[in-house]
Amino acid sequence: MTAPTFYRLRAPNPDGASSTAVSVRIDVDRPDPYPVYLAVGGGRRRMHLTPDEAWALWRCLSEAVASLGDPPDHIRTRVTPDRR
Repeated sequence: MTAPTFYRLRAPNPDGASSTAVSVRIDVDRPDPYPVYLAVGGGRRRMHLTPDEAWALWRCLSEAVASLGDPPDHIRTRVTPDRR
């Protein structure tokens, strides 16, 4: 059994005093059809996704945010997988 893999990044909030955690867990050994888990913020917005839903979300988000202009500096970092 493979341990879940996590990908995390923090996004600054407009107030400048805090940041929002964004994390994705991939659990290929999960017995149901939702191996992708997306969490934005501390328990506020979470969803389980199928691989096809995750790819569709990626595609829509990438097109949408590309229309906002150049990526901000905080996003110009390598996101490395973590086992916890």
